[in-house]
Amino acid sequence: DPSILSRSYPELGGTLGEALLEPHRCYYPLLEPVLPLIKGMAHITGGGLTGNVPRVLPEGCTARIDPDTWPVPPIFTFLRERGDVPVDEMYRTFNMGIGMALVCAKADVSGVIAKLIGGGEVGAAPIGEIREGSPAVEYAHWDR
Repeated sequence: DPSILSRSYPELGGTLGEALLEPHRCYYPLLEPVLPLIKGMAHITGGGLTGNVPRVLPEGCTARIDPDTWPVPPIFTFLRERGDVPVDEMYRTFNMGIGMALVCAKADVSGVIAKLIGGGEVGAAPIGEIREGSPAVEYAHWDR
């Protein structure tokens, strides 16, 4: 039903079509000052966190991500609930609100976040850690 795209949904703050067509943002101006501290970065597009983060991990490393460390935008809750999509599939397909994931040394985390926030990125925060293991993403839990 094409009219679903022009229907307004309060939880989305507008129409479904507007929410789905929100433009991509350019990260380079924000990231340029922290690039010397970054060991890896993943633009979270098709393949979600599950598919994109392992591409920047060296052999012997796994990423443990805690989905409770950031607010999931309403569009993803809408799609999961209305589409009856399992939560693991949502993280495998969509970015769930994390457009760019950065990997840096533990000692550099607070400095990187401070520079990102100073550059205007209000949502910059640690979402997990790198551990020993095979290149993959494991999630702290699936209760979202």
